[in-house]
Amino acid sequence: MLPMIPFPMIDPVAIAIGPIAIRWYALAYIVGLILGWRYALWIARQRPSLVPVEAVDEFLTWATLGVVIGGRLGHVLFYQPGFYLANPTEIVMVWHGGMAFHGGALGVIVALIVFALKRRLDIRALGDIVCAAVPIGLFFGRIANFINGELWGRPTTVPWAMVFPRADAEPRHPSQLYEAGLEGLALFLVLFWLIRNPRRRARPGLVSGVFLAGYALARSSMELLREPDDYLGFFAFGATMGQLLSLPMLAAGLALVGFALARPPARA
Repeated sequence: MLPMIPFPMIDPVAIAIGPIAIRWYALAYIVGLILGWRYALWIARQRPSLVPVEAVDEFLTWATLGVVIGGRLGHVLFYQPGFYLANPTEIVMVWHGGMAFHGGALGVIVALIVFALKRRLDIRALGDIVCAAVPIGLFFGRIANFINGELWGRPTTVPWAMVFPRADAEPRHPSQLYEAGLEGLALFLVLFWLIRNPRRRARPGLVSGVFLAGYALARSSMELLREPDDYLGFFAFGATMGQLLSLPMLAAGLALVGFALARPPARA
């Protein structure tokens, strides 16, 4: 018999008070947004200060709407358009599950651009602060995926393999934990190292570019161990939807890094 670690059966409901139930996934969004917001405020107070602290504070509401609306529409359009075309009322039923990071990222980018133009802020400088905080939410989101026993990995024989009850009886990679470590913790540390340095912070777009490229590479590599959604499967050359959606992120990230390094440093 292959060695494996038992999957911890955790109730998907984190807090229940009478008829009110808060699931781990919702709690992950709440904690990620709050911690990310506090971290973003700390960054905005550092020198050189390219974005007013009050603007970062105000952007929290915009970011929340971008994450939720973009994440939901991304899932609808990228992953199950046929199902939602046949069942349009399901689109607003977010409690049934179904959020896509790439859609959430697009939602936040749109919100960021509109907000920055409205407030006459440097879009790239605001983007750097927001992107530096995003891995916090990614970390908690992947932990919630693991608790829910969803988005599991491919079959494997590694000693730490797990059998996910919602999948089948095969030992699989706990890919949600891999992604929490790579997309969340590791990417956070890289971006922290960048943004804590005043000289690198004075190059708007650098942190945003590293985040986009870093996430694209992390997600694409993790897709090699993650089981693709059964309603999508594989595309050309064995690529997954996550890998295909990461390609434009990688290109945009590299372009932003190149542009940031080519421009003279900004002044507060």
